Amino acid sequence: MSDGLEQEIISEEDGGEAVGKLKKVKEQLKQCQKEKAEYLTGWQREKADFINYKRRQEEQMSEWSRMFGEGLVRDILPVLDTLDASIKSGQGDKDGLVAMRQQLMKILGQHGLTEMESVGQKFSPERHEALEQVEGKEPGMVTEEVLKGYLLNEKVIRVAKVKVSK
Repeated sequence: MSDGLEQEIISEEDGGEAVGKLKKVKEQLKQCQKEKAEYLTGWQREKADFINYKRRQEEQMSEWSRMFGEGLVRDILPVLDTLDASIKSGQGDKDGLVAMRQQLMKILGQHGLTEMESVGQKFSPERHEALEQVEGKEPGMVTEEVLKGYLLNEKVIRVAKVKVSK
């Protein structure tokens, strides 16, 4: 409060009583200002916590979406395997099977699926499962791919089953 207002209050009332009331009002004002600052700080913390919570939820939803996509892709992989086996064996209409496989791979590719290249690569237990060791020029190299390996969004979803040179 301004000094002029304090003097006016004191002059209107009994001096001692007015000073006591003024001190009480000042204390109440300080207490209110302190509470206001605490409430503001608390509100700001809660707002920041909510923003962080919202961000974490969005990340979680994205991760769940990717995981559910992973399950779908795992379920569809045997269809690709059957198509591959049929194409290799020459059964049925090869052109039709090739077209179906390409269409299926295009759809799965839009969801992040890619085939791993294995033949000619160095054997990696993270990407390959060795089914057999065969004679070869360079040891530890994948010489034949028995079953394709796949990546989903850069993550190995299925290792390739391969033959490796001794």
